[in-house]
Amino acid sequence: MTATSLKQQIQDDMRAAMKAGEKDRLGVIRLIMAAIKQREVDDRIQLDDTQVVAVLDKMMKQRRESIAQFQAAGRTDLVNVEIGEIRVIQDYLPQALSQPEIEGLIETAMAETGASGIGDMGKVMAVLKSKMQGRADMSAVSARIKSLLSSS
Repeated sequence: MTATSLKQQIQDDMRAAMKAGEKDRLGVIRLIMAAIKQREVDDRIQLDDTQVVAVLDKMMKQRRESIAQFQAAGRTDLVNVEIGEIRVIQDYLPQALSQPEIEGLIETAMAETGASGIGDMGKVMAVLKSKMQGRADMSAVSARIKSLLSSS
């Protein structure tokens, strides 16, 4: 028995949501499929699971940014819509890393690269990106690395 790809799982879930009449979930899954298809058309490739996770991670980042903007504007109705979309997208992302796991990966990456100042931030992020993609908020990770490197 072969493991199904993430993309196939999303397509199967889309069919299941259609049959079950889950309109909200179906709408989000269609957005996910549209983003995947757009990337495939733009790059003229078939996305593998790692690339699908990158698409999902980008969608999560967009939702987080929208939530911040909607909260600033006092639009709780739109915040709730975005939170609902995040819940569906998270179903397809790998298990999120805990804060101690993130800290450990950052420390390891800094040691591996010999990072000593803010100029080494790119090297550290390059090491961490593949390990944390879809499993952590990369903007928060970036801010943490920046604070560690600027204090050293």
